[in-house]
Amino acid sequence: MDDSKREVREDGLPRLVEIMARLRDPEHGCEWDTAQTFETIAPYTIEEAYEVADAIRRGDMAALKDELGDLQLQVVYHARMAEEIGAFGLADVMAAISSKMIRRHPHIFGDARESPGWEALKAAERESHADESALAGVALALPALKRAEKIQRRAARVGFDWPDIEGPKAKIDEEMGEIERATSDEERAAELGDLLFAVVNYARHLDINPETALREATARFETRFRKVEEIADKPLKDMDIDAFEALWQRAKKLV
Repeated sequence: MDDSKREVREDGLPRLVEIMARLRDPEHGCEWDTAQTFETIAPYTIEEAYEVADAIRRGDMAALKDELGDLQLQVVYHARMAEEIGAFGLADVMAAISSKMIRRHPHIFGDARESPGWEALKAAERESHADESALAGVALALPALKRAEKIQRRAARVGFDWPDIEGPKAKIDEEMGEIERATSDEERAAELGDLLFAVVNYARHLDINPETALREATARFETRFRKVEEIADKPLKDMDIDAFEALWQRAKKLV
């Protein structure tokens, strides 16, 4: 029977795999789905991971169920495209992650008496790769704050770090001065990047996740701004900065 006309009967992951195969069928599939590539789907993969994190943050289990399904779809989508070019299939993806989890838990699946630590195990795996840098393997596609933090943590593990929190704290002040002394847009942009990098370093020394801190700060701003819109007695565009500040302080007390 033609795969494109076969009924989908199975539940769970096999069903999703078959649905994707039919959507990607070059003759009978969906025009949009068949046109996609790894590059065009990658942004959706990243977005779905954030949707999962947002559902967890809100404690919304119904949304989390849906978002995990969307994220699983991304895995199936990429695996299907890889299978079409003969690179690997979903079974290979599952086998690889199963092997990795067993390898990284020798105290559970092996003879080790205790875990040597997740990062130590990952570092040992990296030693077998061509790139021997302490920074090897930090994905370029990570969000900028997250990648900065991971790069800093990698450097710190080999001793390249401030001895205490005063170092990164002083660096923030230094970078602020560099921005003020910049004489071109290009130079200011570079110095602003250095300032953000220094703030991430400061957060790391405070043991605060900068990605989470910024996400929560943005959520607070959104909630308060919406409250400002709600309690304002005229359009915001018709107000001056003093009126904005008064409304903002009221909003902070309300939400």
